[in-house]
Amino acid sequence: MKTEETNMKKLNTNKAQTYRLPQATTPEDLETRLMHNGGTLLTFGDRILVAGYFYDPSGRSYYGATYRFTTADHTCEGRVELVSISEDTFEDNGHAIAWAMAH
Repeated sequence: MKTEETNMKKLNTNKAQTYRLPQATTPEDLETRLMHNGGTLLTFGDRILVAGYFYDPSGRSYYGATYRFTTADHTCEGRVELVSISEDTFEDNGHAIAWAMAH
């Protein structure tokens, strides 16, 4: 079980570096980053759902990611931590957000 958890953390770290996603941030900072790159951010309960865009010659250019609030402050200045990033890419931001809602 620990090996699987460690592998998932490594995968998240590698994907986070590829997509330039911070491990910990605020929703405000995250939205500012995403707005410059065609991304979408939604607050969904105690999570922040992300559909990010990146250049990919294959045309599947969106990824999904989920952040979770780490404190009771669920405002734009609350702290959030990266929880998961999709392994697959998607054709549009709607499918990426759907993935994030499920994860």
